[in-house]
Amino acid sequence: MRATDSTAPAPEGRGLQPPAYGVPSPALLARADRGFARFLAQQSEDQDDGDGGGEDTQR
Repeated sequence: MRATDSTAPAPEGRGLQPPAYGVPSPALLARADRGFARFLAQQSEDQDDGDGGGEDTQR
């Protein structure tokens, strides 16, 4: 039978990845929220009025 050292740290099982790997930071979520709010705030009538101020999509 093998003796175990109780002072040795238990293996994490994740390799080199930090514990919060893949979890977005609060700052990143706040930035995404602001960008999504800007996207939703755009008025669709400004894009479709055809006054020539935008892109020509008929080419």
